[in-house]
Amino acid sequence: MDLISILINGIPLFYLLYLIWKILDRKKHQNCYILDYECHKPTDDRMLSTKFSGEIIRRNKHLGLNEYKFLLKALVSSGIGEQTYAPRMVFYGREACPTYEDGILEMEEFFHDSIDKLLKRNKTSPSEIDVLVVNISMLACMPSLAARIINYYKMREDIKVYNITAMGCSATLISINIIQSIFKNEKNKVALMVTSESLSPNWYTGNDKSMILANCLFRSGGCAILLTNKLALKNKAILKLKQLVRVHHGAKDESYNSVVQREDAQGNLGYHLDKTLPKAATRALVDNLKQIAPLILPVRELLRFAIVLFVKRMNRGSINGGPRPVINFKTGVDHICLHTGGKAVIDGVGASLNLSEYDLEPARMTLHRFGNTSASSLWYVLGYMEAKKRLKKGDKMLMISFGAGFKCNSCLWEVLRDMGDGNVWKDCIDNYPPNTLVNPFLEKFGWLHDHEDADTFHIPDDYVIP
Repeated sequence: MDLISILINGIPLFYLLYLIWKILDRKKHQNCYILDYECHKPTDDRMLSTKFSGEIIRRNKHLGLNEYKFLLKALVSSGIGEQTYAPRMVFYGREACPTYEDGILEMEEFFHDSIDKLLKRNKTSPSEIDVLVVNISMLACMPSLAARIINYYKMREDIKVYNITAMGCSATLISINIIQSIFKNEKNKVALMVTSESLSPNWYTGNDKSMILANCLFRSGGCAILLTNKLALKNKAILKLKQLVRVHHGAKDESYNSVVQREDAQGNLGYHLDKTLPKAATRALVDNLKQIAPLILPVRELLRFAIVLFVKRMNRGSINGGPRPVINFKTGVDHICLHTGGKAVIDGVGASLNLSEYDLEPARMTLHRFGNTSASSLWYVLGYMEAKKRLKKGDKMLMISFGAGFKCNSCLWEVLRDMGDGNVWKDCIDNYPPNTLVNPFLEKFGWLHDHEDADTFHIPDDYVIP
C-alpha cells in the first residue's frame, strides 16, 4: 500500500519533470544555424568597366547634357569601382527591350553556379533539403523561380516552399525570419535560402533623375545559404542566430513613397528614389535599434545611455541642441554587417552608430567591388569579413538591412568557429582596401563640365570613349 501511495502521489511530480524535459528538449531544436553560404561571382565577360558604362549611357537617346552631368556626379561619388557585374542583355545592347528569357537566364546562371557549389562542398543531396526559401524581388514568373529550382534539382515532393517577391533589399532577413519560425516548430530540418535580384527586366532607359540612379547603384549578384536546426550538424555550423527584429513603416506615407516602382512621364518603367529616402531610412533604423538594443547590449551600456539621456534632458530641457547621446553598440557587438545601399547609406549609418572606418570597411569595399546586389549584399560583406579573417569564435555580428516599404531589419549572429575562407573574395582580397576608392569616371568624362549649352550639346555617334 505504501508503494502504491508513493506512486500515486509521485505521478504529478513525474509529469512535471516530463514537461520540463520536453520544453528543454524542444528548445534545443529551435536554434537556427548557418552551415555554409556561397556568393555568386558572375563571369568576367559581364564586368562593367568605366568605358563600357559610358557606352551604355550614350546608347540612351533620352539623355541630354544635364542628365550626363548628373550621372557623372552620381557615379563619381557612388563608391562603386570598375569590377562590378551587369546582366548579359546590357552587353548585347538590349537594355531598352529585354525579353522574358533574359530575366530567367540571369537567375538560372546564378542558381546553377551557387547552389551547385554549396551543395557539393557540404556533401548535401538536394533530397535532404526540407525547406526552400527564394527571394527575388523584381521578377515574378510562372512556374515560380522556387519551382524551377525544385524541378532542376529534383527535390522532394513534401518540401516546404516559399517564393518571396517585392521585399527589396531587406528580403534576406525576412527569409531568415521565415526559416527561424519553421525551425521553432519542427525538429531536424535543413533549409536552403536563395537570394538575388533580376536586373534584366528592370534596367531604366528614361531620363528621370530620381529613377536613373538605380542604374548607377544596382549590380548583378546573389547568394545561396544552407541552414539547419539539427543538433547533429551543430558542430559543422559557422553562425548561430541570436536575435532578429523587423520594422515596417508602410503606414507612413512619406516612408511608403520613398522607394516606388513606377512609370516616368514617357512610360519608361523604373524605380523612383525619392529625396525623402534618407529620412525614411534613418527613422526606420532608429525604431529598429530601439527594439534590438535591449536584446543584445549589456545592461551597463543601457544604463549608461539612459543616465546620459536623462541628464541631458534635465540640463537642457530637451535633447535638441549640442551633440546627441549615442548608444555604443560595440559594447555588445564585435562586427557590423551593413547593407551596401550606397555610399550615403553607409556614411549615414556609420554616423548614427558612431562607427569607425574599420567597422565600415567591409561595406565600403563590397560596394566598390560588387556594387549594391540588393538583398544578397549582406553576404558579400560577410564574405569580406571572413576573407580578412576578422571573424573569431564567440564574436557577435550585427546585420542591418533596408528595403522598400519602408523596412529596416536587423539580426545578431554568434560566430561558432574561426572563419577564414576566401570565398568569392579569394582572387582579390589582397588588393583590398585599395589606396583610393576614386573611380576613373571623372578622368574619362570630366570634359562634360566644359559644356554649358544643353540645347546645342551633342555627342557624335562615332565618338570613341577614352
